[in-house]
Amino acid sequence: MNKEIQSTRNIGISAHIDSGKTTLTERILYYAGKIHKIEEVRGGGSGATMDHMELEKEKGITITSAATTVYWHEKKINIIDTPGHVDFTVEVERSLRVLDGAIMVLCAVAGVQSQSITVDRQMKRYSVPRLCFINKMDRTGADPFKGIADLRDKLGHNAVPMQMPIGSEDTFKGIVDLITMKAIYTEGEKGDDIRITDCPPELFEEAQVMREEMLEAVSMFDDQLMEDLLEGKEIAEEAIHNAVYKGVNSLKFTPVYMGSAFKNKVVQPLLDAVCRYLPNPAEAKPTKATNVETKLEVFVESDPKLPLVMMAFKITEEQFGQLTYCRIYQGTLNKGDTVHNTRTGKKIRVGRIVRMHANDRENIDTAMAGDIIALIGVDCASGDTFCAEGQKLVLESMFIADPVISLAIKCKDSSVVDRMSKALSRFMKEDPTFKVKTDQESGETIISGMGELHLEIYIERMQREYSVPVVVGAPQVNYREAITTKAPFDYTHKKQTGGSGQYACTVGAIEPIDFTQDGAEEFEFVNNVKGGNIPSEYINACEAGFRDVMVEGPLAAFPMVGVRVHLNDGKYHDVDSSDMAFRICSRQAMKQAVRKANPVILEPMMKVEVETPSEFQGGVIGDLSSRRGIIGGSEVRDEMTVINATVPLSEMFGYSTTLRSSTQGKATFSMEFDSYSAVPRNIQEEVIKARAEKLKEDE
Repeated sequence: MNKEIQSTRNIGISAHIDSGKTTLTERILYYAGKIHKIEEVRGGGSGATMDHMELEKEKGITITSAATTVYWHEKKINIIDTPGHVDFTVEVERSLRVLDGAIMVLCAVAGVQSQSITVDRQMKRYSVPRLCFINKMDRTGADPFKGIADLRDKLGHNAVPMQMPIGSEDTFKGIVDLITMKAIYTEGEKGDDIRITDCPPELFEEAQVMREEMLEAVSMFDDQLMEDLLEGKEIAEEAIHNAVYKGVNSLKFTPVYMGSAFKNKVVQPLLDAVCRYLPNPAEAKPTKATNVETKLEVFVESDPKLPLVMMAFKITEEQFGQLTYCRIYQGTLNKGDTVHNTRTGKKIRVGRIVRMHANDRENIDTAMAGDIIALIGVDCASGDTFCAEGQKLVLESMFIADPVISLAIKCKDSSVVDRMSKALSRFMKEDPTFKVKTDQESGETIISGMGELHLEIYIERMQREYSVPVVVGAPQVNYREAITTKAPFDYTHKKQTGGSGQYACTVGAIEPIDFTQDGAEEFEFVNNVKGGNIPSEYINACEAGFRDVMVEGPLAAFPMVGVRVHLNDGKYHDVDSSDMAFRICSRQAMKQAVRKANPVILEPMMKVEVETPSEFQGGVIGDLSSRRGIIGGSEVRDEMTVINATVPLSEMFGYSTTLRSSTQGKATFSMEFDSYSAVPRNIQEEVIKARAEKLKEDE
């Protein structure tokens, strides 16, 4: 194996909002010698290195993922710091798609929160091995063992502490490493000085018990270790490291580390664990690609000598052209090389290759398999695959969630319309979850995204970066329509107007399907036609006709989801049948069936987590219930109560203002899309009526 690939790690740092991801990244950069002064996310100074956008510095949140490279004990670590807000979930999604390992950060007080569950689901989707870091050990109420219990109960992880804390809250001083049984303290103002001593005698017994539990869990991944343990033999350190490595990379073991990034306490052992247990690009789960010509699946290998295969996973527009973040999966890329975009078939000459450090860049001449780099001035879309000449491979793309909320916007001043469309097309190219369409009837521009904050940020960016002041309409919910029962169809389309006419007949049934499962389709077409009753050349036209109806449902012209069509039989005419005849026939047949299949309107339901002082708990629960919320449960953490609920998105507009005023500004909440659910009958009538009025206005 190539030595450079062997010493490379590609990792992401993901977590719930405010768990300290960016603060942790800042410390990693400092200890690895990448920066020489620590800046904070909030407060004075120039803001955290990885939050380089002005908006990020002002709001104290991460909006876009940022990449950097550090060296730790001769290992090269490419790090991507991702946002916590679910509105920017695509940033986490595309980062995890190209990473080989991850650090999941939990807050020592809050444990597993709603967004931690989403991040975990994303990591599982891409089979990313991870370590867990329990941060904020210095905070009042810090309890790492609650976080570990949450990892096991809520996320189903085999989570095992590799360290024992020495003190907690304001007395948190360091940790006991359960492998070596040594105490580790970081001292000095910035925590640069590492002091290793024997385990404090008063903690030895407890640490010994924890070590035995850890060894028992780890021995499941190494038969020799298990044998030695049962026979009471001395266990070699290296044997433990090997077993942990196997466990982490089988995704069946999650080692847990603890510390306080903000107080510069024991972050360095986490970096040691990253180098030791997370895989290098050659050891990581192999990446699948499909050959465009043969349609065969192949695995790409982290070998710099093989032909180049790389993926553009993130795009940002800059003053000097497009900046395209790429992960090289196979081969070597040199400055001046010509590569092929498999999607467009275009040849592209690579002018500049840069290594990113947040917003700064360093020019490099060559990069190889396992590297995360950026290209300047290359025109492509997010998710495109680039190959060396002669290769026709497409890498598996990433999962992109559908937007749930829309806003109508228009310019205050017609002279800046061009600037607005320039801004919108740039944002769409950069962010696949941000959609823009023009309402044909009203001429309004509709922007759609993952939440109010998501759209708010883009509106603010338009005003700042493009000087486009916009008028924003009321938020609109992206409703869907679905069927609830099975229904048959049998439709014949005949048209005779002299000359050749049109004739087609389709017979079959439609049924509802569960489209909410990962990887499930919103529409499925099953062809059961036997004996050539409908010639095979017309089957695609039939499918296209059925799909046409999915665009607008029968109740309020919202898009339809969750329909499986069985085409069982039909008839054709030698002269009068055509693609068009079968498409029209299928369209009418589907419309006929959908009306019989008890259609309903579905609304997006949001998973809401509110953290409030316990004294306001009753009021907060009452308010959520009045918004048609279903309370999932609450738990008390010191003086705070965490309430989980599922609430319709349509009832959540302006919630932050209500929550602030009813809790004296002390409560916080996070919200993310959960699922689609049928709207109650009375609300459905209101939605249909409002939609009809809007469509009438637009005419």
